[in-house]
Formats: sequence, structure tokens, C-alpha cells
Amino acid sequence: MFEGRRVLAVVPARGGSTGIPLKNLRTVGGVPLVGRAAQVASALTWIDRSVVSTDHDEIARTAEAYGLGAPFQRPESLSGPAIGDWEVLNHALQTMEAMDAVSYDIVVMLQPTSPTREPADVERTVRTLIDGRFDAVWTVSQTDSKSHPLKQLTVGRDLVLDYYDPAGAEIVARQQLKAVYHRNGVAYAFTRECIASQGTIRGRRLGAVVIERPVANIDTELDLSWCEFLLARGKHS
Repeated sequence: MFEGRRVLAVVPARGGSTGIPLKNLRTVGGVPLVGRAAQVASALTWIDRSVVSTDHDEIARTAEAYGLGAPFQRPESLSGPAIGDWEVLNHALQTMEAMDAVSYDIVVMLQPTSPTREPADVERTVRTLIDGRFDAVWTVSQTDSKSHPLKQLTVGRDLVLDYYDPAGAEIVARQQLKAVYHRNGVAYAFTRECIASQGTIRGRRLGAVVIERPVANIDTELDLSWCEFLLARGKHS
């Protein structure tokens, strides 16, 4: 428990990834991605229950080998690429509350595709959720100014180039840009009410934990190489 609150950690790991087939079983630093999420969950002794939500037998076996529970199989209806995080988390919450005959106060999501997370990142996220009285808290990273929305362009018919946002035409120096942030997948924390009653991962009051160090978020083979680079350079313990 975290200050008297019962915590459920969910590791979503479907088997049908398309960019990198069976992505959640790929290894970085010699450990499968799903195994790295499990190791972080195991290090957080205040988590009451840690489970994998998967539709794939090998992912389930690997998750169990690294300490995650696999007490249910995700239904096919929740296994497609267009299924959102809320559907997966709500299914896991309702299933585990029925199985465990308890009510969980906080749901933590640990996506295997963010293998450079630290246990302290997760604890900070839950602490922010409680202290800030948020419905949900997401970890984010500041977006590099080269990828700022006001610097993005579109290519139209006959290769006509234009700004995605017309306000971008007024930007002459990066100092004019307001900092923007993107989700990095390191950690998410939600109140039970946010998932079960509000039916969203955003909630009415959404908070942020800003991660300052470089992190990896795996979508491509290049991302895997970036992660290995961070591990080799000691940017992640």
C-alpha cells in the first residue's frame, strides 16, 4: 500500500505489435522489455498487485518469469491496434478486483516500451497524484525545439510548402517558442475513480511529472538502438 491506498500495477503487453513484431519480448541490456517493467514493479514494495495484460502466451510466461502475475488473458476484443489504454486498464482493474475481492485505490500503468524508467520515477508519479489531488498523472519530456508544433510544415499539391500552424510564420528564433511536452511512457498513475467512473486516462484534473534526463520510448528498431546507447553510457542504472 502507498499511504493506506491499495495499488494495482498493470503492464499492457499485447502480442500483435506491427512496427516491431513481438516488440514486448525484444531485449535491451539482455532483458526483455516486459521483464524490465516487471523488475521495476518488483522494486516498488508498496505495489499490492502487479499483473501483465496480454493476449500472447509467450509474453505471459516471460512476464511471470520476471515476477509479474498473469492471472487472466486479455480478450481478443481488446487486442487490436486501435484499442486505447483506458479500455485495457479498465478491463484489468475490473478483472483483478473481482479475482482479488478487493477495491484498488490507485492504478499504475507501466508500458514495456519505456525500459529506461527508474522505480523513483514511478514513486514520484504516485506521490504527485496524491499530493496534487489529481485524477491522473502522466510523465512527460520536453520536446526538442526542432520538433516544436510551430516549426512543423506541410507539403501540399505540387510540393507547395506551408506551415502546419500559420503562427509558425512569425517565429524567427527558438527563444520565441513556448516550451511544449510529450508523453514519454515512463509512468502513469490514476485514481480508481478516474478509470472506473470517469472512463478516461486523462481525468478532470491531470498532472505532470517532468523527466529531465533522456529516456527511450520504443516504437522502432532505431529506438532500441537508442536505448542500448543510453544503457551503455550509464544514463540508466
